[in-house]
Amino acid sequence: MDRKMERTFVAVKPDAVQRGLIGEIIKRFERKGFKIIGLKMMQVDEATAKKHYAEHVGKPFFDNLISFITSGPIVAMVLKGIDVVEQSRHLMGVTDPRQANAGTIRGDYAQIMERNVVHGSDSVESAEREIAIFFEESELATSWHRDTRKWISQSKFENNV
Repeated sequence: MDRKMERTFVAVKPDAVQRGLIGEIIKRFERKGFKIIGLKMMQVDEATAKKHYAEHVGKPFFDNLISFITSGPIVAMVLKGIDVVEQSRHLMGVTDPRQANAGTIRGDYAQIMERNVVHGSDSVESAEREIAIFFEESELATSWHRDTRKWISQSKFENNV
């Protein structure tokens, strides 16, 4: 099995921030063993929202996406880990919470797709694009190493987590 070290973008959406779920959502990613290398609370402006959701321009739900993501603060983060894009999406659950499994973030905390509490990049390419929208490379703490790394990854990855 080909495992690779990756980065991904995750956003705790305004509904989750308003409901006091920031810590719970972050905890899920940390307990999985992912390293947080970027983290900030911010108010997304319309220009940033449109850049983030550019692939949805022209779709009937585009204006609602922009309105929602700019309606309150988000917590933006960059995670690093082995196959982190796929694994973090698994932790979040499918986009529609009504179909998300119990035990996933969306399955446990969301009821409708329009308020699904968390966003995560869907590919490595999307992750890098989204990271660049929300973070400068200088804002990322890429050089620190967690003492627990040997307990969550194989030795060939120890120096990369």
